[in-house]
Amino acid sequence: MDLYCVMGNPVEHSRSPWIHARFAELTGQQLDYGRRLVPLGGFEAGVEAFRKETSGTARGCNVTVPFKFDAAALSQHLTPRAALARAVNVLSFREDGIHGDNSDGVGIVNDITLHAGVAISGGDLLLLGAGGAAAGVLGPLIEAGPRRLVVANRTLEKAIALVQRHAALALQHHVVLEAQALDAVPGSFDVLVNATASSLAGGEVPVAASVLKRGTLAVDMMYGPAAAGFMGWAREHGAVPRDGLGMLVEQAAEAFETWRGVRPPTAAVLAELRAIVEAK
Repeated sequence: MDLYCVMGNPVEHSRSPWIHARFAELTGQQLDYGRRLVPLGGFEAGVEAFRKETSGTARGCNVTVPFKFDAAALSQHLTPRAALARAVNVLSFREDGIHGDNSDGVGIVNDITLHAGVAISGGDLLLLGAGGAAAGVLGPLIEAGPRRLVVANRTLEKAIALVQRHAALALQHHVVLEAQALDAVPGSFDVLVNATASSLAGGEVPVAASVLKRGTLAVDMMYGPAAAGFMGWAREHGAVPRDGLGMLVEQAAEAFETWRGVRPPTAAVLAELRAIVEAK
């Protein structure tokens, strides 16, 4: 049987095994998908161990925090979107080497537009963070065609570097792309995406509530208890809060199609997963 896994640190909270098992059931695919906790600084060794221990039946893995940059460095072949992001969350093990892709951006765009029903095209969008999570989604968010997209980060230099790398793509799609410090973001936005580690670390929302207006869609990439603080903050200030479950399902569907050649249904799986998470 073909084997897959999600690698990260921490990883015990991941819902990816349930999602891929459900995708396999619904599409008639035979596979086994598990979790693997990888020590910090040990990503390459973790991948090698997974492939060696599974005697050639390992076909790929998803990569979560904090290893998306490591996964990009390990990949021998990168898709254009992964090369632009310099971050990878989908590894495929093929005869010609390790292939790296990034499905996070497609995942969040699909969740916002399809499941939340909010248009990105023509609107103003704020992306918090400039690390691997933000890098993975910026390209597809630009391609979705907002009028203006601001990348805000605690360290402004990192936001500037990320914006400069995506400047040509923004120009191609007629998007005004800016970098700002978190404490100096001007104006309010139609969509806010939190790609910082603040929720995972249990910290405060790292930006002023002035970036919100009534009806702003405020999306946290985290879900479950980790997203509760951000979602409460958004709701308190008149925004529409949304957690990262939809993004999680949609990015998983993109990975599943890459590996298996079949596009799984996402709306039903998202509804089932949300019911499970909320029940707990």
